[in-house]
Amino acid sequence: MQLNPCYKVRLKYKVYQTGIFFFLRAKTDAPVSEPASGEFCLKPLHLLFERIETDNMSKGFASDNSAGIHPAILKAISDANTGHVSGYGHDPYTGKAIRVFKDEFGDDTEVFFVFNGTGANVLGLSSVACSYHSVICAETAHIQTDECGAPEKFIGCKLLTVETEDGKITPEGILKHLYGFDFEHHSQPRVISISQVTEMGTLYQPAEIRALADLAHRNHMLLHVDGSRISNAAAALNLSFRSFTRDCGVDVLSFGGTKNGMMFGEAVLFFRPELAQETKYIRKQSAQLYSKMRFISAQFLAYFENDLWKLNACHANRMARLLETEIRKIPQITITQKVEANGVFAVVPRQIIGPLQEKFFLYMWNEQRSEVRWMTSFDTCEPEINEFAELIRKLLSQSD
Repeated sequence: MQLNPCYKVRLKYKVYQTGIFFFLRAKTDAPVSEPASGEFCLKPLHLLFERIETDNMSKGFASDNSAGIHPAILKAISDANTGHVSGYGHDPYTGKAIRVFKDEFGDDTEVFFVFNGTGANVLGLSSVACSYHSVICAETAHIQTDECGAPEKFIGCKLLTVETEDGKITPEGILKHLYGFDFEHHSQPRVISISQVTEMGTLYQPAEIRALADLAHRNHMLLHVDGSRISNAAAALNLSFRSFTRDCGVDVLSFGGTKNGMMFGEAVLFFRPELAQETKYIRKQSAQLYSKMRFISAQFLAYFENDLWKLNACHANRMARLLETEIRKIPQITITQKVEANGVFAVVPRQIIGPLQEKFFLYMWNEQRSEVRWMTSFDTCEPEINEFAELIRKLLSQSD
């Protein structure tokens, strides 16, 4: 990689900002305002160094979190970086972003912005559940497998899991946990939590969500949705967000953006205002109240403008279908789940996984089954899919 001259000294020099420019200077005791001759170069930040690329590594299929930030989102952050505004959400950007969510989901929707998906799930569940409650979820749910016990730690509640082959749970599967109501020796079932898209890349249809909501409400419980990939779901279903969440009886929604082109930031939505009476205090206690909230809000404004969310999600979903098409041409590989959004799950001959990972970053999903998960993103390109499939064929031919 050909490096910019300024980049070559970057490892030895500090970077200081002056206005919109940055300069490098040696670590001396001289005042920053008086650098010695030859100790710095003055350039706009984007010219300071060229793109850093990982040696011999193409874009990966490990996670949509591995993708970068959509240029429109970066521009929105930059555009918001002007002057001073009130902190902690008392700024015009946040007011406008909240209005966007209310227009999408209803005027009485309560909206709370947080940093990340785990924070969104914990805040949403903490607002409606206590330590003596239980949350019922799929055994594959992110809150069960990938949040390091955060719900249990911060809420103190119990997670009760339901076995699933495809990441989805049904009323029939939940029934075994619906007992002990008003019995003081038993944790009280309080919330059913589902993921849309599921962790297995599958989708709940609106009728399935409605059935779960009806079950929850008949038992004086609530339905929570982990929507870290809610945009991929909306794109795949070709429905508005509201039509398969609030209109289907969902009470609390974690609305994700990071996996679909945002830099950071999620939203926790409550469709019954009384559920959010204590949420602002819980958000502060859980370290999810961002002082410079405008930089989350500005991203969401760009995310919804001109349906950027939909363009990104439709593209990611289409790339997953293309990957599925190419993989199904390879008889040694078995796709294990329906490809309904932007994830492909497959059992792959174990001997090629290591060499494949040397070129394309990817995760093992189930070591025992030799099952992998491949995720596509808003910036995945068709040539990368083709190159990936061709490499698999090459590795398989070499291993015969």
